[in-house]
Parts: sequence; C-alpha cells; structure tokens
Amino acid sequence: MLFQIFVDVALPILALVGAGWGLDRLFGLDLKTLVKLNLYLFVPAFILVRLSTSDLNAVIGLKVVAFTVSVILTMGALSWIACALRKQPPGQRYAMKLSTMIYNCGNWGIPLMTLAFSELGPVIQVFVLATMNLTSFSLGVFLANAGSSERKGWFLPILKQPSPYAILLALILRLIGNPLEEVIFVWTPLTYLADGLLGFALITLGVQLSQTKPPAPVGNLGIALGIRLIGGPLAACALTWAFGFRDELAAILILGTAAPTAVNAALLAHEFKGDSRFAAAAVLYSTLIAAVVVTVLLAILRAGWIPWAVPLSG
Repeated sequence: MLFQIFVDVALPILALVGAGWGLDRLFGLDLKTLVKLNLYLFVPAFILVRLSTSDLNAVIGLKVVAFTVSVILTMGALSWIACALRKQPPGQRYAMKLSTMIYNCGNWGIPLMTLAFSELGPVIQVFVLATMNLTSFSLGVFLANAGSSERKGWFLPILKQPSPYAILLALILRLIGNPLEEVIFVWTPLTYLADGLLGFALITLGVQLSQTKPPAPVGNLGIALGIRLIGGPLAACALTWAFGFRDELAAILILGTAAPTAVNAALLAHEFKGDSRFAAAAVLYSTLIAAVVVTVLLAILRAGWIPWAVPLSG
C-alpha cells in the first residue's frame, strides 16, 4: 500500500516540483509572475469550473463544510498555542498558522480519495475542497498579510482576491443550471485553465524551492509538520464522532485531514512578502512525509481501530 500510494499520488507531485526546480536552475524563472498567474488566473478558473459542475448534496455538504471549518480552526488553535510557547519572529508565526491550517485537499486529496475510496471519496472531497478554497483566500490571505513586512491594511487584500468571487459565481451558476457551459468561447478556455492548475502550481512550487533554501525540518518547522500531519487526523477523529459521521464517511474525512500543507500557503506567503521560506519548506517536507502517514492511517482505519470510522469497502 505504501508503494502504491507513493507511486500513484506522491511521485507525480514530486516529479512536477522537481521539474520546476530544474527549470529554474537552468533558466532563472520569474517567481513573482508565476505566483500571480496562479492566484489570479489558474486558481479562480479551477474553482469556478469544478464547483459549478460538481454534484453536491446540500444536507451532507453543509455538515462536511462545518466539519472542515472546525478542523481548520482546531489547527489554528494548536498553532497559536505552539507559537505562544516558543519564541518566533512575527512572520514565522503567521507562516506556521498558514502551513497547518491550509492543507492540500485538492491535488493531493482528490487523487488520494480516488485511490482509497473510489466511489464516495471524491464526491465528499469536493465539499472539503470548496471550503478550503474559500478559507485560503479569506482567512489565509488575512494571515499572510498580517505576517507581511509590507502589510496592506486588514481586509483590502481579501477583497482584491478573485477566488472568493469565483466561488460565489459558481454557486449562482449552479442555481440557474450553469448556462455558462453553453458559451463555448468562454467555457472552453476556463476548462483549459482549470485542467492546468495542478501542473502549473506544482512547477511554481519547484521554482520557489529552487530560489529558497528550505530549513531543516526541526524546531518550529518540525512542530508545524507534527500539527499538520498528526494533529489533523487526531482532531478529525474527535470531530467526526461529535458531528455524527460514521463508517466510511467518517473514515474519508479522517484520512483527508492527513494531507500535506497546500501549495497555496506558500504562494500566499510569497505574494504578501511573509516567511515564504518557512511555508515552502512545510509544503515540501509535509508532501514527502504524508505518503507514509496516510498509509499508516488507512491501515488503522481498515483494521477497525477507530470504531465509528470503519470503511465499508476498500
């Protein structure tokens, strides 16, 4: 199982990150331009296309949204406690919160769910992804800006982000039957951009890692990794029980919280001139470690060690 998850999920991700790293070493790419293309073009298009076309069940969806928000807030609380107990530069404190609260439920979580729970997993993950995207470009932008050396007010940066507007437009389109799909010259380019996000974002991360020297995964960075990859599933175990999720649905939600730090955390830290070195290192190390963590966690779930979260199928 470890080998299968690594080859099917982690290795393609690492290959694209490595491609970005190598291209930057050869050509010295402009990271600032790549980051802006991600945040202002690829990500909004991805949100608009995926959310407006996904098959959402309102009742389960609202509960999953509430669960995901609860996980994010729990990670934030754990990060706040860790920051209070240890001396950290202001930028690093906010980078730690970004690195633990914003996790990769998209280009990591969806392939993982497809592999582990082929029928129900990807459907549930759409709810988680929509919630995380909204959080990333509201609370995430707020945290990135708060930790910036060039703070630009408190709420203006959030209002300037296109992704929340993309979520709102996608929900409106769903209510009216998504007529935009019939406008070929608009919908086809949006689809191309949505399909290109995964590769472009990971190549951008590789460029970012090439231009920064990641610190060793110890100290504050090690604590952030522990909160993200161990604290997340532990919090999810308690929250699935509290929300009344059972069996395979609970197992899916617990497994999803073992995802690594999202690329968006590093992109936002760079965009707002925060501690992007810390955030990029969290993305790199958590992606490497997550393959082992999700394998062990899936084995625990299938063994029935969490009584209310036993998968009904493999």
